[in-house]
Amino acid sequence: MYRFLLSRQWVILTLVSLVLIPTMVELGFWQLHRHQHRVAQNQLIADNLAARPTPVTALTSPGHTIPRADYWRQVTATGTFDTAHEVAVRRRTNADDRVGFHVLTPLVLADGRAVLVNRGWVPAAADQAAFPEVPPAPRGRVTVTGRLMADQTTGASGIRDLSGLPPRQIMLINSGQQAKSLGLPLLGGYIEQTAPEPSGGSPELIPEPDHDSIGAHMAYAVQWWLFAAGVPVGWVILVRREKRDRAAAASEEPVAAPESAAV
Repeated sequence: MYRFLLSRQWVILTLVSLVLIPTMVELGFWQLHRHQHRVAQNQLIADNLAARPTPVTALTSPGHTIPRADYWRQVTATGTFDTAHEVAVRRRTNADDRVGFHVLTPLVLADGRAVLVNRGWVPAAADQAAFPEVPPAPRGRVTVTGRLMADQTTGASGIRDLSGLPPRQIMLINSGQQAKSLGLPLLGGYIEQTAPEPSGGSPELIPEPDHDSIGAHMAYAVQWWLFAAGVPVGWVILVRREKRDRAAAASEEPVAAPESAAV
């Protein structure tokens, strides 16, 4: 009755179904892990943003790699801005998705070390090769508050580190790269400034990262698992339909009439 399952067509269909089920289950777990990662990251951002500001020197040092647990930690740094080594970070957007630059200025601390400070966003000049118009950094001794960020890499950010850029323009914020031109011990990572507010509103301070939305990863996980459950159900339905169609076709075949007996 089910001999048709041994046909080439049904063997292929069965094998494809057997491959699809674990694949869809695995895709569901992949989306579940992405959901869990997003929830954990949102909690980390919220906790670190709510924490009391800590002196940046307590969390990083020259050559230090910022651990994930310290991402977005509120930090403070007191020193003098070194505008002679200020650079502009290309292809960065503001809150309105306008493309421009981030202004990166070293802050020289009292002990002679320095830390990079991302002072915010400015619009690009008409000529992309020209250095953007950047409001001057505050003079004299200043205390900066901001979020501690890890050095950017191409692997982590997806931003290509291009060569041959115009003078004082870079693609990635990386303390290791900037230390070569600065000539001072440079703390690992950088500060994303949140205070003081710049006079005139420029550079535009970078808004805090979104830590409320969780995306649709959980919904996608449930969808994949439903698809996985639907594969065997669909296979059974197709088998029963094939069996019914074959039975109906067999019942409709004409029965051969018996030959007349010889007289």
